[in-house]
Formats: sequence, C-alpha cells, structure tokens
Amino acid sequence: MKAVSSTLIGQGPRSLGELLASAGPEAVEAFLDALDANAVAALPWLFECWALPHQLPPGGDWRTWVILGGRGAGKTRAGAEWVRSMVEGARPRDPGRARRVALVGETLDQARDVMVFGESGILASTPPDRMPRWEASRRRLVWPNGAEAQVFSAREPESLRGPQFDAAWSDELAKWRRAEEAWDMLQFALRLGDAPRQIVTTTPRNVGVLRRLLALPSTVSTHAPTEANRVWLAPGFIDEMRARYGGTRLARQELDGEFLEEAEGALWTWATIERARRAEPVVEPDRVVVAVDPPATGSERADLCGIVVAGAALDGEPSKWRAAVLEDCSIERASPAAWARAAVEAYHRHRADRLVAEVNQGGDMVEAVIRQIDPTVAFRAVRASRGKSARAEPVAALYEQGRVAHAAGLDRLEEQLCQMTPAGFVGRGSPDRVDALVWAMTELVLDPARRAGRPQLRAL
Repeated sequence: MKAVSSTLIGQGPRSLGELLASAGPEAVEAFLDALDANAVAALPWLFECWALPHQLPPGGDWRTWVILGGRGAGKTRAGAEWVRSMVEGARPRDPGRARRVALVGETLDQARDVMVFGESGILASTPPDRMPRWEASRRRLVWPNGAEAQVFSAREPESLRGPQFDAAWSDELAKWRRAEEAWDMLQFALRLGDAPRQIVTTTPRNVGVLRRLLALPSTVSTHAPTEANRVWLAPGFIDEMRARYGGTRLARQELDGEFLEEAEGALWTWATIERARRAEPVVEPDRVVVAVDPPATGSERADLCGIVVAGAALDGEPSKWRAAVLEDCSIERASPAAWARAAVEAYHRHRADRLVAEVNQGGDMVEAVIRQIDPTVAFRAVRASRGKSARAEPVAALYEQGRVAHAAGLDRLEEQLCQMTPAGFVGRGSPDRVDALVWAMTELVLDPARRAGRPQLRAL
C-alpha cells in the first residue's frame, strides 16, 4: 500500500480511478492486495474515489449546485450520489444531513425511470445495506434510516405547493415546459433544516430560469463535455456524433455542454429581451390579437403550432404605439382540432378582437377548422410573401426602440427569438412561436402604421 501511495504522490488532484487507470498492472495489483475483504467489497460504492472532478460538489457556502454537461457526461450519476451523500449516515440506520428530499423531473415517468430506476439512478448507485424501499403508490423512496425522497413532475407545479424539504434534485431543468412555475414552487418548499441545498443536473440551454439561476451569488456550477465520461459510453458514440454534428451549435450544446448565448448576429439579444421584461406593461390595450402559425401537416405528430397573444396601446402617432406580448399558448403535436381549440380559448380568455392565422400551408382548411370550434370568431387569413427573417426584422426593430413589453412565462418564445438571424433560424426545428409573434405584431402595429391611420376597432 505504501509503495502504491508513493508511486501516485505528486500526480495532482485526481480521483482514485484515474490514478489506478494510469498506473501499471503491478501497482494496481499491489493496491488491491493491500485491502482486506471488506474494503474490496466497499470500494465500488465509494463514489468519491471514482468520481470525475465535475461530479463532486464544490466547497464553500452555496445553496444550489448546477452541473452543466453534455449528453452522457455523468450528470445523473452525480445527482444520485449527491442525494445519497445527503440522506445517508455513517451506518445504514444513522441519520444523514437531509431527511426530506424532492426529486423533480420533466414528467413523473422521467423522474422515476431516470432518477430512481435508471442505470445511473439512486437505486443502481446504492449498496445493498443502504438500499431504499420504493413505494409506488406514494411515489417515494424510504431509506433504512427513515429519510424519504418524493418524485414530482415539473409539469405539475402545484404539486409542490404544501410539501417541504431540506434537499432537492432537479434533473434537466433547461427542458422543463413550465420551468418558471415549477422552479419557483420548489424554492418555496425548500424550507426545512439549517441550510437546505439542491442540485440541478442539466444539459445547458439558454433559457431564462437557468440563466438567472447561474447568475445568483448562492449558485455554484461545474461543467464537463461528453468526452469526460467516454470510458462509460458505447465505443464510437462520440466519434459518430462529432462526425455528424461537429462544428454546429447543437454539438457545442449537447456534446460540449456549453451554455450558449444568443446566436451570432441574432435579431434579438438577451439584453433586448431583458429590457422588454422590464418595460412598462400595456395595462389596457386598445386591441388584442391572437396569432396562429399552424404546423405544416395536419396530423397529431406534426410540429408545434405557434399561438401568441399580444396587445397594443394605439395612442398618438403610429411611431408612438406600444405593444405587449401577453401569453404564449403554443401547443405541441396537436391535431388541427386541438390547436384550433387552444387558439379560440385564448381569443376568448383575452377578449381579443381578432384571430389571425398564416394560411400558406393549410389554405382554407385553417379557417374552416377554427370556425368549427367557434363560427363567431373575427378571423383574418395572412399569407407570407417573404422569408421568415425578412418578416421578423421590422418586429425586432420595435424591440430595439423599446416599444414592446413581455409578460412573465415566455421563456420558450424568448429562446427562439435569440436564435433568429438575418440568415435564418439557427435553433432546432421551426421557429413557430416567433412566426406567431411576428404575425401578431404586424397585425397590431406595423400594418396599421403603414396605412398611416388608426385602424377601426371592432366592438367586443
């Protein structure tokens, strides 16, 4: 043992696994021979001996630890091991630092299948003598020492209203659909113990909730690309992904784990978005419009349908008119009847005076399906004669002039805005939310201003 230790001295702050991997066979054999049977049996469960640097919690007085990593970088294992370190004591029945833990995933199925039962989840990471019991009916784990961890869905933020915790693990925060609401409810629930803490494991996406979290002084973060965990991945996986996606923003985000700001030359910047958030709201708009960008196909497996509600105050000269984005009601993978119903419901909810929809793809079908839901809707069909970027640039100019305000809860729309460039959209899929926003602003502000006259308002 001493010989092994002297051989490894001076090699820097590396894990035992890294040191043994770099040592020769004789040194490894000598190390293992120096351990008794109990130590050899315990060795696989001592995560601090094998963890990569980004998988170990930083020192200091922090509330939130965020692990940003590429796909397969070992984030889930780090989250599971951190939960173990919080709930377990020195012996199986000894108390740990935490007794009530929240496990929050995008859905209940994802939280259970990844965080609890996954190959790198809590059960797979726990030695037999400390194994928690899964109570399916209550969606919770119970450890031998009485500590509990309950599973929650980020799609149901209200389920976090009432329970209280002294620790939490949130997985893939950047892809939660209702991230702001779920995250806020979780923070109110972290109120037990002397110093409640939480860990967030996520592939980075430039969404508001994550961006603001990283900016807090109580947040610390670690980062690693997919390559850091290469030894545990399928042979050739990284090389294949690099061959397909190397040099793209997708590779930088999903493989390198980089937190990317807005696209180079983006029509909207995050500074512009933040200004829109802080802008004076349009409290009593003169007009409210619901704009719809229908998916290209009519099946339930179609792309997202962009639905955006906006209002405008039309006082004074057209150059003084101000607008506000009130709600993003976009709906994913919905049938024509489903997205039409969502649009009509938004129309009535906001007491809108017009519903506009692009008809380049659907033609007369778009109006027909809307009128099947409500034949009394004031409908206007719009047809794109220019590219998406060309249509978006005048709307981006309204933002630069400080004439657009944003309501809360528009993270997904804002993410798309910051990936629109003069050359096109550089994000994944189609910018359906942006298209709907552009149609709304064009109907409210740009087209009436071009006509140089105040539009006639339809009586509600």
